[in-house]
Amino acid sequence: MGVMPVKKLIISMSVPMMISMLVQALYNIVDSVFVARLGEEALTAVTLVFPLQQLMIAVGTGTGVGVNALLSRSLGEKKTNVSDKSANMALLLSFFNFLLFLLLGMTIVKPFISSQTESSVTRAFGIDYGTIVCCFSFGIFFQIMLERLLQSTGRTVLSMASQLTGAIINTILDPLLIFGLLGFPKLGIAGAAYATVIGQTIAAVTGFVLNIKYNKEIHFSFGSVIRPDIKIIGRIYSVGLPSILMVSISSVMTYSMNMILKTFSDTATAVFGSYFKLQSFVFMPVFGLNNGTIPVLAYNLGARKKERIDETLKFAIKLAVSIMLAGLLIFELIPGVLLSFFDASDYMLSIGIPALRIIAIHFPIAGVSIVLISLFQAFSKSVYSFIVSICRQLVVLIPAAYLLSLTGNVSNVWWSFPMAELVSLILTMTFFRRVYRSTFPPEENANEKSAEK
Repeated sequence: MGVMPVKKLIISMSVPMMISMLVQALYNIVDSVFVARLGEEALTAVTLVFPLQQLMIAVGTGTGVGVNALLSRSLGEKKTNVSDKSANMALLLSFFNFLLFLLLGMTIVKPFISSQTESSVTRAFGIDYGTIVCCFSFGIFFQIMLERLLQSTGRTVLSMASQLTGAIINTILDPLLIFGLLGFPKLGIAGAAYATVIGQTIAAVTGFVLNIKYNKEIHFSFGSVIRPDIKIIGRIYSVGLPSILMVSISSVMTYSMNMILKTFSDTATAVFGSYFKLQSFVFMPVFGLNNGTIPVLAYNLGARKKERIDETLKFAIKLAVSIMLAGLLIFELIPGVLLSFFDASDYMLSIGIPALRIIAIHFPIAGVSIVLISLFQAFSKSVYSFIVSICRQLVVLIPAAYLLSLTGNVSNVWWSFPMAELVSLILTMTFFRRVYRSTFPPEENANEKSAEK
């Protein structure tokens, strides 16, 4: 961390994370690609369910962040009793999270979907899909948690193997269960939901086996799992709750945008859902870069190696912007080809092509913001990340989208994305300057230069 050339270090730290994130993006898009063959209503239905899936991911990953932090720290302190308790409480909390969404699946899915569409066909599709992914959500919660346990002990390759297993199973089962191929039942959109939960469950089983076989630093015990340790749970959520809230913001944003777009047509909502799935292939590698950059920044902060922090940020920004520029070019040059993955109708193309071109304008700006935000997390200033996220998605994006929708032209709504990202960048740079200067005061920098002379 302190001596390896920065560029080589960032690449070695980030590439496994990037691959892992791309696998997650594959999960997001596969269902939609196959479901689109059932019709535009089915594609729209999956989009309407997506905020609930985002909420599941928020709860799962946020809990995982808390477990990861406590487990890694206790292992570093050689407190094996605490690390084992953390791992066992991780399994118990995953089960509690499943019970929560089982209840939500049986109660709120129907009114949640109905609030976003007036089409009876879309509503029926959405209720079927949403009920299944919520009521059988034990797979996603255990998959996320077991992968976090592997990551906390440095076994990122094994974590990636678990993710890949689930994604491959999901991809194989989707056409088989949706269209009834090779003797499988023809289940339509329900088949897509079952393919998703089966893939997640198999990934969870894979993660459990890998933890048992290779993760020797932690020890599972059924007796410990069924006995809640309130103190350990409190420590987990003291770190995990802010992460849950931050990721949940995306769920609120997606639901709000669906509500705005439904005033135009369900097709507009389908376009938004298609964009959201497509952009994940651009953003996920940058988020992987962010995750790989954070430990490098944190280590060199502890070592007070300002030069390496500066070099890390400059290289990460160049890499992130390069990835985003590539994404921008693809969205600008072949938006019709991208939408064709979702079997887009002529009407959907007429809305979607300008949508993708307008929204993609903000990609390079977002790349800079994501890297700078990694410094907030590395320097234990996550509150700034939370403020930026709220302002970008709820304070600027949704109000701007609503006001632009009043023009009666759906194409105007998409401009809310570049507007929100520009405000986000200004806020991020303001907070970055404050954190950087407070961490490395100008007088300290002057003293270091004098000492070097």
